Amino acid sequence: MKHLAGINFDASSIDVARALIGTVLLIDGVGGRIVETEAYDVEDPASHSHGGRSERNASMFGPPGHAYVYRSYGIHWCLNLVCREAGHGAGVLIRALEPTAGIEVMQGRRGVLDERLLCSGPGRVGQALGVTRALDGLALDEWPFELQPCSAALEVAVGVRIGISKAKDMPWRFGLQGSRFVSRPFGTAQAPTHVVASAR
Repeated sequence: MKHLAGINFDASSIDVARALIGTVLLIDGVGGRIVETEAYDVEDPASHSHGGRSERNASMFGPPGHAYVYRSYGIHWCLNLVCREAGHGAGVLIRALEPTAGIEVMQGRRGVLDERLLCSGPGRVGQALGVTRALDGLALDEWPFELQPCSAALEVAVGVRIGISKAKDMPWRFGLQGSRFVSRPFGTAQAPTHVVASAR
């Protein structure tokens, strides 16, 4: 089994996406607490892995505990953490962080000072953390990555995913309840939610 920061990355993307809330993610010492994620799976029409393995999405097929990086709309690098067994094709998109380390570096990369806007969205996360295709396929327990476990009891909000046209009503978006750093609030008419206790 591939356990990192107290999380079993061999588990389903839904379980990993929920468990990642509150975990600290750093790249070369820069990052913060994960406050929003989205789950994707090979059987999910919205997933990059749904159509099968390709050169672009190869890293999403494992092994678990590695990074899958892709470019969104030809502009933003987005970071996913791969889960399930090798060959399956599942991952978790990191949608938002609460900045805690290297804030000045992130402000310089993003060109904004407001900490709330540094990592509130997957493209912003990628820019703030300096994500590029060079990180694709790298192990999450090796430099430049660092995952630190969350020891506090958290309330995790659940809602539908954002910015997709397929399987858009699936409640596979997870966030830290009450966080002002999420990309979009939970509990709106567009994203009905319920609250569950963190599994950790």
